[in-house]
Amino acid sequence: MDEIREKKSSIRTDMITMMDALSDDVFRKKTKNLEERLFDFANFIEAKISLLYVNLKHEIPTKRILQWCFEHNKIVVLPAFGKEKRTMTLMKVDDIEKDLKPGPRGVLEPDPERCKRVPVDQVDIAIIPGIAFDEKGGRIGSGMGYYDRLIPKLSVTTRKVALIFEDQVIPQVPMEPHDKYVDIVITDRRIIYKI
Repeated sequence: MDEIREKKSSIRTDMITMMDALSDDVFRKKTKNLEERLFDFANFIEAKISLLYVNLKHEIPTKRILQWCFEHNKIVVLPAFGKEKRTMTLMKVDDIEKDLKPGPRGVLEPDPERCKRVPVDQVDIAIIPGIAFDEKGGRIGSGMGYYDRLIPKLSVTTRKVALIFEDQVIPQVPMEPHDKYVDIVITDRRIIYKI
């Protein structure tokens, strides 16, 4: 297990270095291509209740995706993170400017005083963050395990989708027994359905 964790840590470091090395222009172009691919993706278009995230520094930016969802009258759900047991509560967000506050991970998350809880089985599509994925849907996240705990609770019919740059697709993610897969990986160049 320690060997797998070390490999994951090394991959995280490599991906962060790669992301930091991208020029602003290249980063914007890749992000725009990825967003356009997502906005044309049938499962995303048809989903009424979408679980998204507010990105950490080295994750795909989600601001424009969130705006698109509001413009297309989708129900936007974001996670509120629990520090103690590494849990998350899914909450409906109506207004990005008013409904979010800084959370324990240093990013904005739903304010429980303004947002209502959403049962996990109501989510139609879940956009799952990560730093690296493989073509089988294997995922390396932040290392905190929040999404590995969430994915098994999602309905079997909920599409679990990753958004990453093509450069973040690796031959094989070293997986531990508790690690969970996504169904579909969307990059700036293609859509990969889990093999």
